[in-house]
Amino acid sequence: MGNDLKVNMNEYLPLRDVVFNTLRQAILKGELAPGERLMEIQLAERLGVSRTPIREAIRKLELEGLVLMIPRKGAEVAKISEKSLRDVLEVRRSLEELAIELACQRMTEEEVDALEQTQEEFKAAVACGDAMKIAETDETYHDVIYKGTGNDRLVQILNNLREQMYRYRLEYIKDADKRQILMVEHEHILKALTLRHIQEAKMAVREHIDNQEITILKNLKEQENDIQRKVPGRRN
Repeated sequence: MGNDLKVNMNEYLPLRDVVFNTLRQAILKGELAPGERLMEIQLAERLGVSRTPIREAIRKLELEGLVLMIPRKGAEVAKISEKSLRDVLEVRRSLEELAIELACQRMTEEEVDALEQTQEEFKAAVACGDAMKIAETDETYHDVIYKGTGNDRLVQILNNLREQMYRYRLEYIKDADKRQILMVEHEHILKALTLRHIQEAKMAVREHIDNQEITILKNLKEQENDIQRKVPGRRN
């Protein structure tokens, strides 16, 4: 468990919700790693709270699929599964294609300028090599496009998907080579959007998400193979 895990107090929320949000963000950002056991006593001490809100938070996280309850073992952070990845990206792919189509039609020149500025910030983050900053600027890049649709309900739906995507976004950018590809993909989307070429923009978005799916599935397979190789008595 990371030493920087801290509870962010919010006077408007009950303590159980504050603890839930803190643990949820820690899982989504990878501060609590897939497969890591969640020990109530340790978490309570770390966050400076009693075990009761920890227990309630773990139950809610289980309902969201972020935590698994293992018989006679307790709670652990759920691993990223191929099924969950495909489900989330299937939804994202459809929504992003709709968003880019609407953005091509409706984005103002000021919003396009804002997207160009965000792309420059993304490039700077890639140059620095800070994974968290890269993920944040990547998220901001897409947020500018969502806002440019002018459809508040679509923005709301995409925002609801955002936190589920954060885990996969971080997984995708772990490989430094993929960051360069991601930067090029952003440029293709930006160019098509600037020219208001709807079909080209939709193709660029589709390729962007397809590459993410291929890369993460490859990473998951490699992780599974590593685990299998470490099993005692198993031959390669």
